[in-house]
Amino acid sequence: MKNLLYTIQFFTAALTLSATSVLAFAGDEKVSESSSDSQSKTEATATLAGGCFWCTEAVFERMQGVKDVVSGYIGGTVPNPTYEQVCSKTTGHAEAIEIIYDPSETSYEELLEVFFKTHDPTTKNRQGADEGPQYRSAVFYHNDEQKEAAEKYIAKLNKSGEYNRPIVTTLEVASKFYPAEEYHQDFYERNPNYGYCRAVVSNKVRKFNREFGDKLKKPNQK
Repeated sequence: MKNLLYTIQFFTAALTLSATSVLAFAGDEKVSESSSDSQSKTEATATLAGGCFWCTEAVFERMQGVKDVVSGYIGGTVPNPTYEQVCSKTTGHAEAIEIIYDPSETSYEELLEVFFKTHDPTTKNRQGADEGPQYRSAVFYHNDEQKEAAEKYIAKLNKSGEYNRPIVTTLEVASKFYPAEEYHQDFYERNPNYGYCRAVVSNKVRKFNREFGDKLKKPNQK
C-alpha cells in the first residue's frame, strides 16, 4: 500500500510539473507574438513607379519616416531582369522604388501626396524625355487598404482640377520586386554631378524641399 501511495504521489507531481511547463511555454509564446506584432507595426512597405527610379529614390530618401528606399523592377514577366532588358521595353517591368517606412511617423496617404506632386501622373509611359512602359506611373498596392487609399487619392486629384489632363497612373497588385543593380542604388547621392542628375533629379529634389519642407528628415536622421 505504501508503494502504491508513493507511485500516486510521483505521478501527481509529474503531472503538476508538466502542466506548469505548458502554461509557461504558452506565456512565452504570447510574449513572443506580442513582440512580433509590435515590431511589424513599426514598418510598412509601399511600392511606387514614377519614371526614372534615380528621381523617385532621391526624393523619398529625404522624407521623414522613411527608413529605406530600394530601386528596382516590378510588374513584368521576365524573372530577375537586368537594366538592359527592362530598357528594351519587352519585359513589362516598371522602374520602381520599394519604400520601407514607419507608419507612426508618416502615413501611406502622405507618401501618395509626395509621389503625385513630384512626377507627372498624366503622361502615359513617359516622364519628360524618358519614354517607354518602364517609365509608367503606377502604384503597386500590397493590400486592399493601399488600393483603396490610392483610388480615393486619384479621384480627389481628378476632381480638384489640379491637372489639365486626367491621371493615367495605373493601380497594379504588387508582384515580385527585383532590386536593381548595385550601381543604381543611391545613385543621386553618389553621383550628384552626373549630367542627368544635374538636369533632372536635382529639380525633383528641389521641388520636394520646397513643397514639403515640413516632411524633410532632420540632419541627424537617416
